[in-house]
Amino acid sequence: MFKAVMQPIREVLLFLFLAIFSKATGMKSCYNSRATVPSDGSSYCLSWRLAVEANNVRAWRTVPTQCLRYVESYMIDGQYDRDVELIVEQILSYVNQIALSDNGMDAWILDVDDTCISNVFYYKGKRYGCDPYDPSGFRAWALKGGCPGIPAVVGMFSTLVNGGFKVILVTGRDEETFGQITRDNLHNQGFYGYDRLIMRTFRTATDKGKSAVVYKSEIRKQLMEEGYTLWGNVGDQWSDLQGECPGNRTFKLPNPMYFVP
Repeated sequence: MFKAVMQPIREVLLFLFLAIFSKATGMKSCYNSRATVPSDGSSYCLSWRLAVEANNVRAWRTVPTQCLRYVESYMIDGQYDRDVELIVEQILSYVNQIALSDNGMDAWILDVDDTCISNVFYYKGKRYGCDPYDPSGFRAWALKGGCPGIPAVVGMFSTLVNGGFKVILVTGRDEETFGQITRDNLHNQGFYGYDRLIMRTFRTATDKGKSAVVYKSEIRKQLMEEGYTLWGNVGDQWSDLQGECPGNRTFKLPNPMYFVP
């Protein structure tokens, strides 16, 4: 009788012991797996770049020095190009769904620097953004008019123009300094047939001191007041896409080299 009573009790105690042991082992395994996540520089820099592109890191002045090689590899070893190509595929998929109106006012907004034409060769000399921004250095570079077109964007631009869209280029470059050299650079890289190129002007105080968000918002608002339908807006900075009248859809191209507020 006593044995008959004790047998179920032993089985219950054994079951509880095994359950507790299994849970403890599982928790240990979980904690160990977390401890084995790589903590090397490339992992940090991958996380940093992701946070930058998601706009979770803001107002940063320079690329972390430990990420120099990572950003260099990202920009020139093919991953940047593949990322841009994927975004362009998404843009063109969206474009194919748009039914154009009959008024000829269906428009797309494109930024210029590091959206249409690339400054990666300039930033190579600035350690891919690890060095602080150098206004005079960039001015000298841009005045050479040698910025290469970003291949996937050149193709997308041609598709938009040939498809009947009005492509409007909006840049923070100022007209007085960079006007003709920018037009020539764009033309030489395959950007022709756009509706207009809008640049800052410092002849009056109108554009002085404005952030990119305010400046580009005002341009887009003015375009909509003129009757344009802004189907899309493409830029490499969040300040290209934020603010008023951003467009029906916005598309952010990657740029881990600098931040424009």
